[in-house]
Amino acid sequence: MFSVLFPGQGSQSVGMAKNLYDNFDYVKLLFHQADDILKNSLSKTILEGPKELLDQTENTQPAIFLVSYSIFKFIKNESNFDFNKAKFFAGHSLGEYSALACSESITFEQTLKLLKTRGKSMQSAVPKGQGGMLAILGEKIENINEIISLNKDKFQCFVANDNSVGQVVVSGNTKDLDIFSEILKLKNIKNVKLSVSAPFHSVLMSSATEIMKNEIINTEFKIPKNEIISNVTAKQTKDPDEIKDLLVKQIEKPVRWRESVINMINSNVDKFIEIGPGKVLSGLVKRIDRNIKLVQINDIEDLKNLT
Repeated sequence: MFSVLFPGQGSQSVGMAKNLYDNFDYVKLLFHQADDILKNSLSKTILEGPKELLDQTENTQPAIFLVSYSIFKFIKNESNFDFNKAKFFAGHSLGEYSALACSESITFEQTLKLLKTRGKSMQSAVPKGQGGMLAILGEKIENINEIISLNKDKFQCFVANDNSVGQVVVSGNTKDLDIFSEILKLKNIKNVKLSVSAPFHSVLMSSATEIMKNEIINTEFKIPKNEIISNVTAKQTKDPDEIKDLLVKQIEKPVRWRESVINMINSNVDKFIEIGPGKVLSGLVKRIDRNIKLVQINDIEDLKNLT
């Protein structure tokens, strides 16, 4: 039994999917369609950079989706692999939108427009430089929550991603993250500031929630072909109304990725196929269960690994 995974922000790199773009006209067409839909040269930013432009959230989110969707179409066109047999489709944060588009719940155009708005609204929710995220390594989420709770009079931080065993990401204002980081260092807990400029998946994103709520309500969602694992609940759903509601909540709620993976494994999934740039999700799954078979498809050569 297998599930398909779609990556989120942080997996991007300049030149991703260039091999597919150069070799397949239908991929080239998707890139050019994205430019027309978004009324900017996203394809040029993906293929040529600069990195600083690609790393801007309002570009990163539609870019990762475009590449993931192109790879998905490449697999469908160039192999006889049957995605209908997938037990679940799941994506990390923006990757959930890729999962929904590839399972035909929302269209290519709808997804690009939603992610452009999502990226822009999330980026502008907090003034630049006043918010961020901190990765905490080698510590259980229960201990992190306890430290946050015991020190709530000193700083305000929020668990944003429960990614895997020993990798939790927190969000907060910059000054609060600095205080939290120092407390963690005193406890010999390793932590790394991430190169993002906003405190994603926290209550500090409330203005983005309001914007996205309106956009999502006005978008038609169909029943997806595959069960979708929600970041918010870590459980599956195919109900369009529930999917809409959870996507709105997803802006401020933590990504429960570790629980999502465990729930899929407990549903007899023994293989994960990561579709999109990079191998971030495969690395997280490996930390959760080393016995799971992992396949990453992000280039032409990778297709031979899909059996």
